[in-house]
Amino acid sequence: MDQENCFVTCSVVIERSNSQGSILKKVNHRTATLRLIRNNLREMFIEVRAEKANATTKLSLKSVSVFNKFMTEGKASIKFKADNCTLFLSNAPTAQLTTFLKTIYVKITNQDETVKNPLKDRLLSNKSLGGVQDISPATTAEINKAKEKALSVSRATITTPSPSNARKRKRMDENGSKLVTGKKLYENPTAGEITEEQKRILDAVLGGKNLFFTGSAGTGKSFLLKKIIAALPPDVTMATASTGVAACHIGGITLHQFAGIGLGTGNLERCIQMASRNCVGTWRKTKHLIIDEISMVDADYFDKVEAVARHIRKNERPFGGMQLILCGDFFQLPPVSKRDQKAKFCFQSSAWEKCVHFNFELRTVHRQKDPEFVDILNNLRIGRVTDNIAEVLKATAKQKIENNGILATRLCSHVNESEEINEFQLNALKGESKTYFAQDSDPSMTQTLNQQLTVPGKLVLKVGAQVMLLKNINVSDGLVNGARGVVIKFQDNAPVVQFKSGTQYRTKLEIWNLKTASGNIVHRKQIPLKLAWAFSIHKSQGLTLDCVEMCLARVFDPGQSYVALSRAQSLQSLRVLDFNSQQVWANSDVLVFYKRFRRNLQEMEMIPLGKKQKV
Repeated sequence: MDQENCFVTCSVVIERSNSQGSILKKVNHRTATLRLIRNNLREMFIEVRAEKANATTKLSLKSVSVFNKFMTEGKASIKFKADNCTLFLSNAPTAQLTTFLKTIYVKITNQDETVKNPLKDRLLSNKSLGGVQDISPATTAEINKAKEKALSVSRATITTPSPSNARKRKRMDENGSKLVTGKKLYENPTAGEITEEQKRILDAVLGGKNLFFTGSAGTGKSFLLKKIIAALPPDVTMATASTGVAACHIGGITLHQFAGIGLGTGNLERCIQMASRNCVGTWRKTKHLIIDEISMVDADYFDKVEAVARHIRKNERPFGGMQLILCGDFFQLPPVSKRDQKAKFCFQSSAWEKCVHFNFELRTVHRQKDPEFVDILNNLRIGRVTDNIAEVLKATAKQKIENNGILATRLCSHVNESEEINEFQLNALKGESKTYFAQDSDPSMTQTLNQQLTVPGKLVLKVGAQVMLLKNINVSDGLVNGARGVVIKFQDNAPVVQFKSGTQYRTKLEIWNLKTASGNIVHRKQIPLKLAWAFSIHKSQGLTLDCVEMCLARVFDPGQSYVALSRAQSLQSLRVLDFNSQQVWANSDVLVFYKRFRRNLQEMEMIPLGKKQKV
């Protein structure tokens, strides 16, 4: 951990009470910075420095309770028993909050060894007792010890602060302090180091720049988006995507839900009326608007959303002054064409040049490790098929990629085709079927959950069913989102799956969360599997498949073949049937756009990005 992990900037409520729990005083700071400090006796404190009030509060980290149930929403609370005081934190960047709480956990876990004789330290100290300094960064040994302790707890304790609720379970350390739920801290979904090229984009976002970043399939665009979302204040950040599946993948909502203008088929006046009636509050509070899979957003729709933003926010700057963060690859799936006219790409809109000030491109591919396959995909992305590439892809038709009873997933150009294949193959299996119905927290949202989540509301399985895992369960064992397997038995009514990696896994209910336009969270509990004899190319975006075959004869969009081929983990896990070079092409407008885009990238190298902008 570095020094930056020792502070967090967010909204803070300081609540002081008497020994009976009655509130004596409450102070609300819209923006304050919490910092971990020590005095000369190595006693730890949290310092709260409010920006506008120019006020500082210092509270001792002795006998504290840290409540982190809603940490991933940018909220937490810290109760200081000795001071009869509680800090309520909100609108904290989740990455910053997580590392701040993790630092507290690490330091408290190790403090018994660092302060063995406080009285001796007091007598030997020749420094002023009032002096304070930032807590030193955690050492590797401290981090490892804390992580080992956290992960050794079989079940995390999650509570909400309430003086009157004595039945809540508590976990205490030797000093009477209730520690942060350590296991929860180490289950961070945005864990993982970012590369230098990704960091450059993140720094530009934190600098307040309006930008578009792109990259070929597998360059970590979604991973970086999650890092960006975690680095921004959640209450004023809206993460959206052009499709429901993509929105769910980054923990956001669809752009259509956010905009409140339906499909945008009405004229501008009608769109403004709809948005004014449905989502004025959301439009006005949003400071950072993220749009993923921007390639599938139509130019006319983008222009209408931009105009609506200026009108509702009463601000004539592009998008009403919101920071715009766009992500996607125009060489992949295009906007859906309208009946009466061909859809235009977002970069062909009137608003694009006014709104997008900086462009970035991720170039390092992480999904595929084989340089030959990466080179092939980079050529296919721009519609180039050499004789050598055609020969390599044709040769995969003879490959045997099945093992451990797992058949290859067939990628189909049409959704209906994939559904028909799965139904036919399931009915062909003998034996009893088991049906699993999802448990939705809000039954009125079931249809929306069906549309936006990859996990089905109704799952029918038999022994021998080909399935795909829909959640990361254990990365080291190969139990990752997209892993292929086959149902080998049912144990206590739960399907047991043999995966291609050789691992057997007895499934259990998992939870998927979906954010609504109002900011509420609905969730679905379901077995994390989906039938996988076949999958549509559109539904496969974002997946890495370890056993996949395809016939590209019926592709109908530029980029569709590239999307399908780039799902494969390697050439050895891929089988292409009846390949010919006519099945791969790129849109000519996209080729022109990227030629200009790369020229702009070279010019931008000389432009400084500036310092971090306060929110």
